[in-house]
Amino acid sequence: MKKNNLVDEFYSLVQVDDYDGHYAKDIKDDSYFGMPLESIIEAEKRMRSSEERGIAYFSMEYGLATSCYNKFSSQLTLNASNKLPENAVFSNFRVADYFFILHPDNIIDLPIYSGGLGVLAGDTVKTMADYKLPATGIGILWNSGYFRQKFWFKYGQAPEKMHWDPYTYPGLIPLKNRIKISLKQEDVHLRLWKYYIYSYKHNAAVPLILLDSNIESNSAQAKNLTDQLYRSDNVLLKLLQRVILGFGGISALDELGYNINTYHLNEGHAVFAFVAKARGLANDEVDKLKEKFVYTCHTPVEAGHDRFSMEDLNRVLKKEDTDIIDRFGKERAGLINLTLLSMNISSATNAVSHNHQKVMHIQFPKYKDQIQYVTNGVHPYTWMSQKFKDLFEHFPAAFPDFKSNPMVLSKTADLKTDFDFRAQLWQAHQSNKDDLCKFLDKWKLDKDIFTICWARRVAAYKRPSLILHDIGRLMRIAEEIGPLQIILAGKAHPNDNLGFTYINEMLDKIDSLNEDYDKLKIIFLENYDISLGKLLTSSVDVWLNNPLPPFEASGTSGMKAILNGVLQMSTVDGWVAEAADRPIGAFFGYKNNEGSVGNEFDLHMNEDSEELYSTLGGLVSLYYKTNQHGKADISSAWIDMMIECICVAAQFNTYRMLDQYKHLIWKIS
Repeated sequence: MKKNNLVDEFYSLVQVDDYDGHYAKDIKDDSYFGMPLESIIEAEKRMRSSEERGIAYFSMEYGLATSCYNKFSSQLTLNASNKLPENAVFSNFRVADYFFILHPDNIIDLPIYSGGLGVLAGDTVKTMADYKLPATGIGILWNSGYFRQKFWFKYGQAPEKMHWDPYTYPGLIPLKNRIKISLKQEDVHLRLWKYYIYSYKHNAAVPLILLDSNIESNSAQAKNLTDQLYRSDNVLLKLLQRVILGFGGISALDELGYNINTYHLNEGHAVFAFVAKARGLANDEVDKLKEKFVYTCHTPVEAGHDRFSMEDLNRVLKKEDTDIIDRFGKERAGLINLTLLSMNISSATNAVSHNHQKVMHIQFPKYKDQIQYVTNGVHPYTWMSQKFKDLFEHFPAAFPDFKSNPMVLSKTADLKTDFDFRAQLWQAHQSNKDDLCKFLDKWKLDKDIFTICWARRVAAYKRPSLILHDIGRLMRIAEEIGPLQIILAGKAHPNDNLGFTYINEMLDKIDSLNEDYDKLKIIFLENYDISLGKLLTSSVDVWLNNPLPPFEASGTSGMKAILNGVLQMSTVDGWVAEAADRPIGAFFGYKNNEGSVGNEFDLHMNEDSEELYSTLGGLVSLYYKTNQHGKADISSAWIDMMIECICVAAQFNTYRMLDQYKHLIWKIS
């Protein structure tokens, strides 16, 4: 194919709504926003091929790390709203908080995610691209993203509506294609957008289709449907957002001519895709349709299972649709449970860890034989720091082609007695930690002080305030064993009043701390996002994870940390239960009785905080035996655990995860 024909072929496959012709500056010759155009053309042809068994992956959110992984370039002027905002810091060093603010100089991540579920979806489609699978993602273009988090003194978290400009976001293109979904009271029109997820080699791509209702032909109410992710203050809006994803996703695939064999529902949010496909089919045809659908459940928490009344469904949907929903999704209480609906219409259902499978077997005993598990993973080349990539490249005999086969990280064990490797490993970690200290230089962080981090969504079962339960105990550890640096970050959903309470409590405790800042530094970072997550998971000494078992379905932040040799301090839940026999840090806390889920609101704060402080003291003691004022003991057991973390990362990645999906769930070779 001649290069000067690539652009023409691209435009024959992708109907770009090139208003004013300004996308022509970035889609020209053989280049798509600085990436190879040919990879997109091949992907588009693959999705239309009758010889391919295409996969459509539906997710309400996608966290793609577009600010730091396979970052597109653009000739267009970037709208200021697409740049990372200034962020405040809340700490017990109030002078710095008052006079300084963080000024990150980078583009925002494509704001179509809220947290871990979206990041998992993003890591999944990136790995699909690495594997050159005939796959496409289906999601929603959230016009106002999720929300921006602001801290207000004495008031805690204050959610602010965010604004961004999709038309100047590099790599994101609007299509001329429009689709229509017919509801009971009105038709909703959707504009389609595309964003391409490239493989790490840039030799393959996966198209991500995004649905947008904010167009002139819609009513004011319909325009608002794709405004903000996870609106839960209005039950009809919440329902309609799920209808948009399911009905709209199916219509978009038909409009684009994609040949799909497998529809993968990432959470029950997308289950209305089955309803759309089942319209007009006889009962035996509906049963046959199930062979094409598979479902991944991500939550053991009761609030995570969406429920709607038939009354609300009848207000929105036509009878032919509600009849299917009623047939497959009704609970004994009469409500429609989207988890039940998803399991009843799928040929395969999976939990996201072995522990989560056990919980689902208790919660849904009738489905015990159906529910498998595929433990989540993380995309290694998104989350591995450059210093650790460089480290592995310095030892090619141990890590041959680790970029295409992260499972070879298990070979780190062979270097356990190699003192050159141990020294370089420690130095790579210290270099990452130095980056964190520079980022927070006004708060006087020190790379030779023990640093622990808790960062994730703020929710009751995750027990965000556990490490602050007894500030006096923390201070005694700092005085008697060695100084501490504690970093916290996370958002609570705007309608999660309990989550708000936790943030208020944490900020109040930090504000009340008058002890010596040189001994105990506590820093709460505002507006936690992917770029901040990548910095923290690669640069702290210990990653803290203390959910109440068994309510963490999987969790993935710790998987990102072990890729970078960061030790774990964790309760035994989610993915950690599958690694608890490995020396990757220290484990503590309450365990639910086998065969029982327990009570997610009985948080065991007093007893588990006692165990946390005891465990923390042991790790702090070992750290200061290892790092004595900047002079490291390379033979230390601490470095043994860092090595073991990397070995374990060979398992907890999306390459292993997709291998299992291909075999167990999608039934492809």
